Amino acid sequence: MKNQIPNLLTMSRIFVIPALIASFYINGPVGNWIGFALFAFAGVTDFFDGYLARSMNVVSPLGRFLDPIADKLLVAAALMMMVAFERISGLAVLPAVIIMCREIMVSGLREHLAEIKVPLPVTVLAKWKTTAQILAIGFLLVGDASPDLIPSILIGDILLWIAGIVTVQTGYIYLRTGLKHLD
Repeated sequence: MKNQIPNLLTMSRIFVIPALIASFYINGPVGNWIGFALFAFAGVTDFFDGYLARSMNVVSPLGRFLDPIADKLLVAAALMMMVAFERISGLAVLPAVIIMCREIMVSGLREHLAEIKVPLPVTVLAKWKTTAQILAIGFLLVGDASPDLIPSILIGDILLWIAGIVTVQTGYIYLRTGLKHLD
């Protein structure tokens, strides 16, 4: 059973997505905070599934497969819902689109490179991108429900642009690395 704990945590991130989507249909600040809490819960499970898998030495093929998919599905669902509900609007939609396009591109590139046994390891810059992206989504999920002293929307928009800019950089790095192996 202990072998399955990291996989169960990964699966929980996928199962949180419908609840996160539903939170957008709850009127008022409660919906914002529920969405944020669900997203934060998913972030905590992301940390612990990786930590437990490594510390218990139970990294599995299923976990390696599901972990990045769970992350991408959660981020894509949050971004799409925030655009649909105009929590991300105007020019701020651009970094959201860039983030989603880069994720699809890198996933496809990784899949192809895996077939020819070429690894595409995560870069330190990509980890910074993910951090900015997750923080941006958290602030934007809270949105105008935040206390007046905390400009959540402004902070979220700035972090989303930072994530978008770093996304372009990391996408280029991965593409440049991957193209060397594409004939």
